[in-house]
Amino acid sequence: MTNPRQKVVLQIHQHSKSAEDYQGRPGADIFGELVFNDAAQIQYLSKDVYKRLKATTAVGEPLDAGIAQEVAQGMKEWALSHGATHYTHWFIPMTGLAAEKHDTFLEPTPTGRAIAEFDGKTLIKGEPDASSFPSGGTRATFEARGYTAWDPTSPAFIIKEANGATLYIPTAFVSYTEEALDFKTPLLRSMEALSVQALRALRLFGNESAKRVFTTMGPEQEYFLIDRRFYEQRPDLIAAGRTLFGAAPYRGQELEDHYFGSIRERILAFMMDLDRELWRLGIPAKTRHNEVAPAQFEIAPVFEKSSITADHNMLVMEMLRRVALRHGLVCLLHEKPFAGINGNGKHNNWSMATDRGENLLEPGGTPHENAQFLAFLTAVLSAVDKYAELLRVGISGPGNDHRLGANEAPPAIISVFLGEQLDDIVSQLEKGPASSSKQGGTMELGVSVLPPLPKDATDRNRTSPFAFTGNKFEFRAVGSTAPVHFPNTILNTIVAEQLDELATELEKPGDLAPKLAAALQSRIRAHKRVVFNGNGYSEAWHKEAAKRGLPNLRTTPDALHAMSKPEYKALFAKYRVLDHREYEAREEILWERYVKVVAIEALATADIARNQILPAALKHQAQVAGALRAAEGLVREPQNAAAKALGTVVSDLNALDAAVAALGQAQEGADGAATLPLRAEAYRDAVLPAMLAVRSVVDRMEGYVSDELWPLPKYREMLFVY
Repeated sequence: MTNPRQKVVLQIHQHSKSAEDYQGRPGADIFGELVFNDAAQIQYLSKDVYKRLKATTAVGEPLDAGIAQEVAQGMKEWALSHGATHYTHWFIPMTGLAAEKHDTFLEPTPTGRAIAEFDGKTLIKGEPDASSFPSGGTRATFEARGYTAWDPTSPAFIIKEANGATLYIPTAFVSYTEEALDFKTPLLRSMEALSVQALRALRLFGNESAKRVFTTMGPEQEYFLIDRRFYEQRPDLIAAGRTLFGAAPYRGQELEDHYFGSIRERILAFMMDLDRELWRLGIPAKTRHNEVAPAQFEIAPVFEKSSITADHNMLVMEMLRRVALRHGLVCLLHEKPFAGINGNGKHNNWSMATDRGENLLEPGGTPHENAQFLAFLTAVLSAVDKYAELLRVGISGPGNDHRLGANEAPPAIISVFLGEQLDDIVSQLEKGPASSSKQGGTMELGVSVLPPLPKDATDRNRTSPFAFTGNKFEFRAVGSTAPVHFPNTILNTIVAEQLDELATELEKPGDLAPKLAAALQSRIRAHKRVVFNGNGYSEAWHKEAAKRGLPNLRTTPDALHAMSKPEYKALFAKYRVLDHREYEAREEILWERYVKVVAIEALATADIARNQILPAALKHQAQVAGALRAAEGLVREPQNAAAKALGTVVSDLNALDAAVAALGQAQEGADGAATLPLRAEAYRDAVLPAMLAVRSVVDRMEGYVSDELWPLPKYREMLFVY
């Protein structure tokens, strides 16, 4: 006899994937074919309109509204040529998921026929209902009107389904009262703010050719894949995205053999399909590999402008989910879907570049002589130290709280890893002018047939939340489910302020060199405390960080309390990224989301314990009791194995009943708190521990309840059978 989860194991062993012809159309031929990119624009737009549109998308000049009609017509004809029947204004509301409302191109005619219509006004503006999205109090239920505004800097694309195709137009989303209700609008504003201040700094270093500075980004996306049939038997995964129960398997990631290991055939078939879907959408997916945890994987793209990358990452997450289902798999993006093993992050590789292609965080061969690089580096360093609390807000969330500080995720303490070369230069600048740069040299491997390898000037640090990795910073602490718009909005804004202050100081009368030397020295002395190149997991670092005065906001409620500081609100208003009302709305939404997520998890914990675990344990108890009765008269020892087993299950059943009751009381108490922050703290301090108390009993039961009776797929199955 086998139960449903055991049947799944047998079925998975029989799974087969039909071979597909991946060589029929090489990747280079299909790249961007579903994007209204340069090639499509040149084909479907006049030269003049293409040139005027390019001035906006490439250099950031104001959009010429007069071209909208022709762009709309060209976009429509291009979409129809790919079989599109509908279009949608695609935006990222503060749910954290993409939103879309589909409208057909078809318009009825007086003759009873229909024609395809799409005009400039429709392209530029849409009107979705704004009252049903999170607004932080800026919209009441009866105040419904909202607007989507075409973002020409992020190209339109087509999603093809089995039964048709739809044109997707990336947009910003704002309310009738002009507040931003999305993640994209503040990101675009922050990029504008940083560009203005960065150009001021560049002019001081003699750069007169750059017209705009963009932030660039390349988010590495981690994820898990499990068989869909296991997923459908795990109501906790369906409701919460993470396992609320699950005993540790006897083998996890201890052998360190999954990382970069050989990719299983079924997974590789999924990855190949995923790559091709992303390439068609113009997403430069570059790297795929096994991650550290069993059943965990990673995909990494080539760098793009931040606003485009942010949209592309939303599509990457959507395509991960879609393509996985085609292969009978489910993609888990939660930051900690399985306890005790690595969680999922989204390593946010961030830099700044001009419209001429110059990377402003490229140190060159002798960074100590690169004054421009040192100025921009110091601005970033100062921003991270001054606004560490805000950066922690940008990575906050109940999922990421489970991940930070454990299994290769960085700690909640925001610090900067510079590496040996830059750390040495910073130390020199602290005392006076820098005069040298450490060099990497060459590695001799001691084998004649192997070539000598150029050695980097510094190692990497996997425990640092904000690490310099050659020509960019890797913000490793971002959660895997997070829209990258928000942390990058914060990062852009705080760096813009520091560049503003630096440029203001350097623009004063006098020679640039001594002014720059003094400015760098004062900033390094003020902010060097944030630099840490050691082990972020060590207890010694936590003590040292406290000694340095670095904030350690361990949980989301801790971070959100810091968000309420007036100076942070004033910062975003100063650079017109978020006005006071928009800022306060996001603060309220973050509090509300924390409470709602943990509340759902608590309800799921109690429900599964009562309706699945308890019946299974009672059946096990009956089996043990029956065995004990059958053994009466045959076994004289009162403490035989059956008696011990019965005592254990009776004790744990009582403990489970008490733990579930205590969880209900804790949640009831939390829901009665007077304010959102108090409710969130009650969920953190009372409800989460009560959930863990239920889990500890259930996970203990999993170790002895008959395998045939256990209702939930186990870690050993989900993580290793696929």
